[in-house]
Amino acid sequence: MTRFIFITGGVVSSLGKGLASAALGACLQARGFKVRLRKLDPYLNVDPGTMSPYQHGEVYVTDDGAETDLDLGHYERFTGVASRRSDNITTGRIYSDVIARERRGDYLGATVQVIPHVTNAIKDFIRSDLTDEDFCLCEIGGTVGDIESLPFLEAIRQLGNELGRDRAMFVHLTLLPYIPSAGELKTKPTQHSVKELLSVGIQPDLLMCRSDREIPESERRKIALFCNVGYDAVIPALDVDTIYQVPISYHEQGLDEQVCRHFRLDAPAPRLDRWTNIVDRIREPEGEVTIAVVGKYTSLLDSYKSLAEALTHGGIANNVKVRLNWLDSEIFEREDTVHYLEPCHGILVPGGFGERGAGGKIEAVRFARERRVPYFGICFGMQMAVIETARTLAGLKGANSTEFGPCEHPVVGLMTEWMKGNRVETRAADGDLGGTLRLGAYECVLRPESRARELYGADRISERHRHRFEVNLEYRGLLEKAGLVFSGLSPDGVLPEIVERPDHPWFIGVQFHPELKSKPFAPHPLFTGFIAAAVRQSRLV
Repeated sequence: MTRFIFITGGVVSSLGKGLASAALGACLQARGFKVRLRKLDPYLNVDPGTMSPYQHGEVYVTDDGAETDLDLGHYERFTGVASRRSDNITTGRIYSDVIARERRGDYLGATVQVIPHVTNAIKDFIRSDLTDEDFCLCEIGGTVGDIESLPFLEAIRQLGNELGRDRAMFVHLTLLPYIPSAGELKTKPTQHSVKELLSVGIQPDLLMCRSDREIPESERRKIALFCNVGYDAVIPALDVDTIYQVPISYHEQGLDEQVCRHFRLDAPAPRLDRWTNIVDRIREPEGEVTIAVVGKYTSLLDSYKSLAEALTHGGIANNVKVRLNWLDSEIFEREDTVHYLEPCHGILVPGGFGERGAGGKIEAVRFARERRVPYFGICFGMQMAVIETARTLAGLKGANSTEFGPCEHPVVGLMTEWMKGNRVETRAADGDLGGTLRLGAYECVLRPESRARELYGADRISERHRHRFEVNLEYRGLLEKAGLVFSGLSPDGVLPEIVERPDHPWFIGVQFHPELKSKPFAPHPLFTGFIAAAVRQSRLV
């Protein structure tokens, strides 16, 4: 019998509902419960796949090929539970499904309305694809009071009544701002946020109060009184120095204990040893390395959320602090790169779309190759490594990607057909942008005695993809003569997955996104290897 916890947010956005949900899931998991986490997003896009990284941040991809909200990355990193397509829904998908059903005549001529048809569709999604989970944590995107989120709030209100208190709980995350001129924390924003929630019929069972400082007992009692909750149900959610401290802090404040009390569950105290070990390694590293990340979207670091965390995980595995030097790739098209990259112990070029900044990424690849600095190219970063080799070492001056237009030597181009398992996948150059990439988990066969095979410790792997263009294997012979080895291919040998340079201390490009599968307690082997190479490089400079 699955119990549902609905997490809402008030006052302002970016309070950390995703982290709070993930941390609560980790605490419940540490008590022996099986958890599942979901995100309900109120925007009208069907998914974030066509949204600008500057607007939405990272697009997180699941094994089954769903383009989802970045909070699902937090869920996976904190619990290790693989997210699925059924764990993220948007208003766009809900309305698309409802309208499709109306067109088919499924509603038997009824007038289709937000209540009950849209709210029923939301409730069906919340309850779908569950088996033996003890808890399903559902985060509601946006802020209470937004017009877009009203159907979702109404749906969880109805579902709370249908399930009863034994199977439903409402958690509200809010802000306690400190006003310097007054010298005190202010509870009014929290009171008004709860009042807004009450206006749609939802009484929160527990409040999580974000603050940058300790919350006095008097303020907690005031919040409890005015918001109609018990004193113990007012949980301080204080700022911490690393996000991996959050499960520990929330447990110390009694969050998971209050959840168990609400559902009248007698569960053993959580074992949080792995989180304390992770935090200890982050706070007391044995060394430090600097990694240059040469990307297109560096002005909004949420665009590379999983990447930044995976690099941190590589540091945890090597017991070093990883400092990230975020560099806009366009500066390399206008200026000399040396003074930006010389102090760095490793260079990473991440994924991206479009021609803007591509020349700068190629220059970063060239620097890493010529100066023998550890290089890690991910997705677009692998393609730029191929183009750099083709132009500089293989003598193909007109080498480029057809993503940028027609070219003399299309070493990167649109793949229109490939196999996924027993199914043929096809794409067209003039097809829709949304949902037409190579998405989700694909297998890769590793070349014996390659660095990739050594790092993974396996002959065959599975990794998640999100891209439209592929490296052109027609140029494989010329590229390998130039020293770039294809060390990973799809099982049918059609799709290039990994390239590397055996003549370089550490030079690997991958077509997939390994950062999506890295976790603090299970760092990805490629990031572990890359940071280890950076540590070796730091001893040379």
